This record gives sequence, structure tokens and C-alpha cells, in this order.
Amino acid sequence: MTQFDYDLFVIGGGSGGVRAARIAAAEGGARVGLAEESRMGGTCVIRGCVPKKLMVNASAFPHLIEDARAYGWQVTGGAFDWPAFRATLAAELDRLENAYRGTLKGAGVTIHDTRAVVEDAHTVRLATGERFSTRHILIATGGWPFVPDIPGRELAVTSNEMFNLPALPKRALVVGGGYIASEFAGILNGFGVQVTQYYRGAQILRGFDDEARGHVAAAMQAAGIIIRCGTDVARLEQTATGIRAETIDGAAEEFDLVLYATGRKPNAHGLGLEALGVEIDTAGAVKVDDWSQTAVPSIFAVGDVTNRVNLTPVAIREGHAFADTVFRGVPTQFRHENIASAVFTQPELGAVGLTEEQAAARGATDVYVASFRPMKTLFAGRQDRMLMKLLVDVETRKVLGCHIVGEGAGEMVQLAAIAIGMGATKEDFDRTVAVHPTAAEELVTMRKPTRRVGQTA
Repeated sequence: MTQFDYDLFVIGGGSGGVRAARIAAAEGGARVGLAEESRMGGTCVIRGCVPKKLMVNASAFPHLIEDARAYGWQVTGGAFDWPAFRATLAAELDRLENAYRGTLKGAGVTIHDTRAVVEDAHTVRLATGERFSTRHILIATGGWPFVPDIPGRELAVTSNEMFNLPALPKRALVVGGGYIASEFAGILNGFGVQVTQYYRGAQILRGFDDEARGHVAAAMQAAGIIIRCGTDVARLEQTATGIRAETIDGAAEEFDLVLYATGRKPNAHGLGLEALGVEIDTAGAVKVDDWSQTAVPSIFAVGDVTNRVNLTPVAIREGHAFADTVFRGVPTQFRHENIASAVFTQPELGAVGLTEEQAAARGATDVYVASFRPMKTLFAGRQDRMLMKLLVDVETRKVLGCHIVGEGAGEMVQLAAIAIGMGATKEDFDRTVAVHPTAAEELVTMRKPTRRVGQTA
């Protein structure tokens, strides 16, 4: 039998790679090596979900201070100290990175702080020149922000740089309409930045329920964010007073910061995979089967590099399923369905299951909608409105989708996802006693459908 240096070598120290390495080593008894060329924790911990959510929290305080006054508190808000926040954020990310490292070391994983590439089906080569043989290789290198090739593209920043800005701009342009772009538009707006958002499509948050994303867009605009859909940047140019952004329709505006959040590409380039017969699709993603296995039997891939469902919890589950299958003798496929997600726009959007448009294409669907002013901000005199929406199959009565817009939407949709994943019917929701007074009680008190869409088969 061939003797390998490792049973598993993981390339990438993000959420999916770390989970796979830990389970394979601690529970599967495998000898595991892991290489990470940047910081341990990957996009989510270092330059994604975690710092972004902390920035969302920070940017919400102006409204909270206003609300506190309405509730009788004698409070005065001062200026936002970006350098102080940035320093505290950096310290928190250091703590999390060290926790990831500690977890891996505790499981017996050998960490290599350098770049690794695949030399053959059972060999990895480090940037240091070291080579290691391994029975299995896992690619977990994630994704990377994409900036289109336009004149002046070097003047733009991406989400990677947003957490380390030397100072906050006065005027910012956010290019893109996805969740990253829309979240940063809300963050900067909360920090007092004048924000304009360009998106080439008809409405931001493509892929989410049309009614829900329209609700979010209207609230963002009411908060002062200028959203221009149906347009895109043609060129960027440095001026004496800022960055001039010229659009495809000939208009031009000047900004202090231009953030490109127009998508992310799988980070599979330059790993040596194609030469070995690993298939790369037209989007640059590593092609895998339902077991996360590539066309080369010893090489697997999980997370955003496969471009399946690009969410941190999905990468974790894919990595865990891989380790269970290969090293624990528990064959496991992760099913990419009914995956809940939250968009930390302001207001927040939580979603699980089908959108109204998807449900209507599937067949006759009852649509239940509640839109209301929540008690908390109503008392403070704000005009916020929450949206609760359930999509119900007319024939089976199963709840096909749930969409929530408003404070705590992500928290609520996590619990709704359990019920929907179990096949709950509208009657299951109806017989659930409401928790009062809460916003979430609307999910179990909507009795009559607002409309019916789709056709009965």
C-alpha cells in the first residue's frame, strides 16, 4: 500500500475547508494538512459576513438613538469615530482567526501558512517549494470579487477593502444590485455617507422575491439612498476633487469612493487543476458531483469555488458531508434545497423556499401577505413597514416559501426554515398559537390569501 504524507490535504482555510479538516482529523482519525495563503477564516470571517454584520450593527445606531429619545431617554448622539471602530473590528477579527487556528491545531491538523497548488492527483506543492503526497485533496479556495474591465477600474475598491478604509467618504457610489452591494449601501448611509447605487438590472436583489425586494428598495430610498437601476458605469476617471463616474448613457457624477460589488468569481485559477483533468465550467467553477467529487477521484471541492449555493453555512455543510463520507464511513450528500438566507440590508430581508414567481411557475399557489408598521418603531414615530409573506401550494397546502422584510428577519426566517424543511402546511402554521406582542406572530395569523397565482395542473 502506498504511504502518503497525509490522508487529506485541504487547500483553503475558509469555513468549508476548516470544517472538513477538523472533522476528518478529530472524528475520522485522518492525518490532515491545510494550506492558507492569506488569513485563516477565509472570506466570511476576515472580509465578509462577520465584519460586514458588525458594520451593519454600527451603522444602525443613529436610528436607535433617535428611537431612544422617543422612548423618553435623554441621549445625544455624537460623531461616528471610524478609526476607533476599525481598530476594535481588527482586534475582533484577530481573535476569531486565532480561534480558528486553535480549533485546527486542537484537532491535530498541520497548518501551512502559504499558497498551495495541485501538482498531480496525489501531490500538492507549496510556495515554499515543499511537496507533500496525500491520499485525498480538497479544494476550498472560495471566491474573489470581480471588477469588470473598464477604463479606470483601478480607482474602484471591492468589499475586500471596505473594512480597512483610512477614512469614510462623504460621497460614495456602490455599483451592483446584489446583497453585498445593497448591504454596503445601507451601511455607508447609516454612517452618514451620501450614497448612490447603480444597477444595470430593473430592480436590486435579483433572485429574491419580487415583492420583497421592491419593499427593501423602497425603504432604502426613503432612507436617502439614491438607487439608479437600468444603468452601469462606462468609465472612471480621477479628478482633482474625486472620482468621476461616467455611465453608459452619457451621464456623469463625482464621488469620493467607488465600491464595485458586481459579483464574485470562483477562486480556482492557477491551482493546476485543468492540467489534471479536473473540469472547470464557463463561470470558472470547479465541477463536482453530488458527493463534491471532481472528475479526478482523489480530488474534491466544496464551497464557493464550486459555485453551487454561495453561502458560508452551505460551505460548512458541504465540508462536513465530505469528511463524513470519506473519513467517517458515513456516506452523506448535502441537499441544496430549502436553504434559508438573510440579506442584512436596512431593512433586513430573510427568505427560505420558493419566491412567488417560482411558485407560480410551479402551479397554483395561494399568496398570504401582511404589511404593517411594527410596534417598536411605530411608537417612535418612524414610518417603517414590515412585510411577511407565505406561499402555499393550493393542492397539498404545504408552505413553499417564506419571505420577511424588517427588523429580525434573519432570526425569524431561520425558525421558519425548520418548519418548511419538515413539510409544514398552512394549517400547521394556523394552529400554532401566536406569541404576542411580536412581529413574528403575523406568520401564524394570516388567515385569508391575498391572491392566487399560477395554474392548477
